[in-house]
Order: sequence, then C-alpha cells, then structure tokens
Amino acid sequence: MKNLFLAFMFMLPLMAAAKGPVDVKYLKGGVPEENGIIIFRKSFTIPSMKTDQIFNALSNFVSQDVMGPAIHEHRTRILSDGKEDGVIVAKIEEYMTFGHVTFLNLDRTRFIYQLQASVEGNKVKLAISQISYYYNEMQDGKGGETYKGEEWITDSKALNKKGTKLYPQSKKFRIKTIDRIEEIFEKCMDAFEERANTPAPEEPVKKVRKNIVEE
Repeated sequence: MKNLFLAFMFMLPLMAAAKGPVDVKYLKGGVPEENGIIIFRKSFTIPSMKTDQIFNALSNFVSQDVMGPAIHEHRTRILSDGKEDGVIVAKIEEYMTFGHVTFLNLDRTRFIYQLQASVEGNKVKLAISQISYYYNEMQDGKGGETYKGEEWITDSKALNKKGTKLYPQSKKFRIKTIDRIEEIFEKCMDAFEERANTPAPEEPVKKVRKNIVEE
C-alpha cells in the first residue's frame, strides 16, 4: 500500500501536466534549433548608452541576476569574462520546479545551460544553448537521470507528428524551459530599460574664489 501511494504521488505532476490546453508558443517552433542544436537567441539595442556602459551593465546582469541565485556546487561558473572580445560566456545550473511544491511533492530538476552575452556597438546579443537536465536525484544529489535538451524537448522529441500536442513525459520540461529563457531575456531588457531611464547625476557647481589664490 505504501509503495502504491508513493507511486501515485510521483505521478501527480505528470497527470496534471497532461491536462488542459497548451499555449501555441509551446508547440511547433517553440524550441528553436540550428543544425540540430537548440539555441535560443535574443538581441536588442540601447541607443542612449555607450559600448563600455552596455558591457559593464551586461556583465553585472550575468553575474548578479543570473549567476547570483544559481546553484554554486559544481557547474555554475564564468567561462569567459568578455574583457578582450566583448563576449561573456557563463555556465549556469539552477533549480527548475514543476507545479505546486508541497512536503510530499518536490518535483524539480536541475536545469543546466550555457549563456553567451555579447556587445557589438550599442547592440546586445544573448544566446542560450547546451541545455540539459538532472532529474530524480536523491537527497544527497546522487542517483539522478541526465537528459540532453536535444533528446528531450525538441519538436521531434516532444511533439506529436502533427505538432499539435506535447508528449506528457517531456511536456513540463519544454514548457518550463521556454518560460525560464523568456524570463531571462525579459529581465535583461528590463535591466537596460531601467538603467537608460536613470538620469545622469548633475555635476557639482565649481566654486569660484575671486580674492584667494590656492597654492
């Protein structure tokens, strides 16, 4: 009876994910590929900022907003700081939680990806690739299963032949991945929007003394 109960609790997230309509953004084309490799891209320009200002702000975003909340056990690290070529490359590992979290249901995976962020003039280019998941780990972090994005959430692996439905086993991974990457891109643009709208500090008025000569 206990084993049946545990099996039922494990299946709850899968059963929940199989119900209800799916937004079209998660269907065909929702996970972009280039030569069979998953790559999400985003680019935007900030006309009001100089290249060095954009690079500094982008570097802060990657290190603080993306890497800051990540898991810092093994994989999260800077691969290239971009100081020579303007291209920042970081490996990120973070938790991705599925559904409602309770004591009996902590359905989550480790979401691993590479973020490339570059500056060209006043343009920012973002790319997320090398996606994988470490799922069903035990409390000590061992015993999990690794899934590569290309083998799990692509159109050919996650959708039926008509491209109208998601397979239950990979549905939650595909949906959460699309949502998370969209969130990263949106937060990056928001960070620049806020920075561009912040007025520059006024320079203090230089005091002029007519009767004193400083040495």
